[in-house]
Amino acid sequence: MSETPYELAARAAEALLAATGGQPLDAAVVLGSGWREGAAGLGTPVADIATTDLPGFVAPSVAGHSGRVLVVEHAGRRIALLSGRVHLYEGHEVARVVHPVRTLVGAGARTVVLTNAAGGIDPTLAPGSVVLIRDHLNLTATSPLEGVAPPPPHDTRFVDLTDLYSAELRAAVRERAPELTEGVYAGLRGPHYETPAEIVMLRALGASVVGMSTVLEAIAAHHLGARVLGLALVSNPAAGVAAAPLDHREVLEAGQAAAASLGELLARIAPVL
Repeated sequence: MSETPYELAARAAEALLAATGGQPLDAAVVLGSGWREGAAGLGTPVADIATTDLPGFVAPSVAGHSGRVLVVEHAGRRIALLSGRVHLYEGHEVARVVHPVRTLVGAGARTVVLTNAAGGIDPTLAPGSVVLIRDHLNLTATSPLEGVAPPPPHDTRFVDLTDLYSAELRAAVRERAPELTEGVYAGLRGPHYETPAEIVMLRALGASVVGMSTVLEAIAAHHLGARVLGLALVSNPAAGVAAAPLDHREVLEAGQAAAASLGELLARIAPVL
């Protein structure tokens, strides 16, 4: 019988713990485009492993995703930093996209922070600002709960997503970072950027920011019982919001420009993760 995605993630979690000292994780942060530089604000890693050394992981092909798991100890928490997200648009199936998150939860992380770079649909969101995700629109036309039945104790596919982005956790984060605004993240498959007409549609649906990740990982982490926090760095205005053409280099440059503030933000909220 072939190995299920859940069995593969369990094996990867065992390998991750063995490679990083054996102590379970408290939390995990998935570093989206532009966030890697800011993560240095959490301190010097006590462990550093290439994701391709873990079962089921593949090397990312997108600039800004280096393919490593770093473990830091900060504010009494043992936190894994994943720089190596993969996406549907790279040709991966859903199980591969959410495999890193399932591995991190399997290694003990009870809180998963999903960061990303996003286009600003709301014209009041300036590039460099961070949006606290309160909900999402999954427009990828798929789900991590399709396919093979999940094993006990998470053996239901029909997961309630009412509190997907934990309201309790968001409230705790807002106490430490009151400057953050909340918004709805629209997740599309990509890799092309949206048309101006699609941005008008997304705005009508209630979206504040748009990107090509996060939604599937959030569902997978929530399904396994982890608290989920979403943070979107506004890297550029979405199509049609401003006159300038869109370019992935903008995403990376926005992250580099905001690195110090992103690191300070992560350090401020780490005690509540």
